[in-house]
Amino acid sequence: MGGGRHRPRPLDRGVGSKPVHHPQGRLNHGAKLVPTPVTPTVRIISRPNLDRDELDRYLAEIGGQDWTAQRTEYNDTQDLVEVAGRTCYRSWAPGLNPNVTRVRTDPDAYLGNIVAHRHGSVLEHAQYTFVLQNVSRVFTHEWVRHRQGVAISQESLRYVRLTDLPFWYPEWAQNDADLVSRGQQVLTALEDFQAWMADHFQLDAPGVLFHEKKAKTSFMRRFAPEGLATVLVWSANIRTLRHVVESRTDEGAEEEVRLVANQIGELMATEVPALFADYVIDDTGAWLTTNRKV
Repeated sequence: MGGGRHRPRPLDRGVGSKPVHHPQGRLNHGAKLVPTPVTPTVRIISRPNLDRDELDRYLAEIGGQDWTAQRTEYNDTQDLVEVAGRTCYRSWAPGLNPNVTRVRTDPDAYLGNIVAHRHGSVLEHAQYTFVLQNVSRVFTHEWVRHRQGVAISQESLRYVRLTDLPFWYPEWAQNDADLVSRGQQVLTALEDFQAWMADHFQLDAPGVLFHEKKAKTSFMRRFAPEGLATVLVWSANIRTLRHVVESRTDEGAEEEVRLVANQIGELMATEVPALFADYVIDDTGAWLTTNRKV
């Protein structure tokens, strides 16, 4: 990936490297049902998609068609950022702007120069959407503090009635058998209380209005732990993603937040290597760069 990057030592991913999925929502250990352990997982579900036909028509009109002809590889996100940058200076070819007598023809070098000179506004054109699955509300309370250049949609427990309480244990906690045992007892009791309340309020009885279900469901969520796993659809542009990865993989960041931020960093380093090539991952798992606040 360039830029002196090395593979990070894996951050603590809890139970395995993928979510633990149980269709019933709970593990059946003999006759006793216990809450399901899960793992925070990041997926990209949307990325930039250039309309290259329209772009080519535009470039032909302004005399920049050689830019397309010189391409040997295509990356819609990186190309979008480059298009925005070259538009600012009309730097598609020497002479189109009388003040520009030479241009960088290597895309990676061009984008690296943008990052190095902190021309970050052009990074904002490229937006990605992620599903952050099995993240806790501890996580989401911190994550939503990043507001610039983002869009957030979270599963609503005012509308979604809880039937189980999926929960993430980091590896150090898994290794404490007494802690896990007591924790599972607490979660099981809270799950049972959720089921009891649903029955007590007769929410599944015929004729119960949705407004009533919503009101009671909103009350019932107050008995759910803050560590309850939930799901977030989260969109952010490249400029924001760089900032989030830098700040939230720091050694001092909360451990679940670090786990998710590291996954995002790994995904983006694969998606847009030229825009993340300046990062070096240290022995703590922090993503470091001299080009902060691009």
